[in-house]
Amino acid sequence: MPLEKIEIKNNRAWARWKIEEGEKELASPLKPLEIISDVITNPLKRLEWMAGRMLVKTLMERMGLTFQGVTKNEFGKPFPVGHSHQLSLSHSYPYVAALLDKDQPAGIDLEQPKPKLLKIAPRILDENEMQDAGDNLTKHCIYWCAKETLVKVHGKKDLTFAENLKIDPFPLLQGGNIVGRIIINEVEAVIPLTYSVEENFVMVFSS
Repeated sequence: MPLEKIEIKNNRAWARWKIEEGEKELASPLKPLEIISDVITNPLKRLEWMAGRMLVKTLMERMGLTFQGVTKNEFGKPFPVGHSHQLSLSHSYPYVAALLDKDQPAGIDLEQPKPKLLKIAPRILDENEMQDAGDNLTKHCIYWCAKETLVKVHGKKDLTFAENLKIDPFPLLQGGNIVGRIIINEVEAVIPLTYSVEENFVMVFSS
């Protein structure tokens, strides 16, 4: 398994890898705990699904936890079977990322900068965010990942990106901290976020 990076601190851990394995190689260690659904017919999506489970398995074993599979609640939020830890997964082939936290809601998102982000930006960003991002594709990608991360922290699918999710303006660096806000019915939750800009992708996770 080409594990690119892993960080473990206290009851929190995140990791990332680049998929280089085939389906049989990924599936074997997961059996019988995780059997991939036949509903996933796209070969790359199947690889992402299995790689995500393998990454969670690796994280849990490094933390001294027993991997028993991954389940989802009624909102589609993943959880490690048999444990109370918060879990978040993200993938943009060939990259996969996972965040596991015992105490706090977890959110992580990984995306490769693509021109489509500029096209959908007016629906995703508010006026201040649009002005801050300008025409910089990398910054638009950070904003997208940050808002996806906030959605995962929230854990439900009742949010409007431009209205309920806000990102404070930030300088574009190779990595740093940004402030996210989830605003629902005038109640605001401030969520610290960390971002990194790599050669082929951007990653954001809840701090």
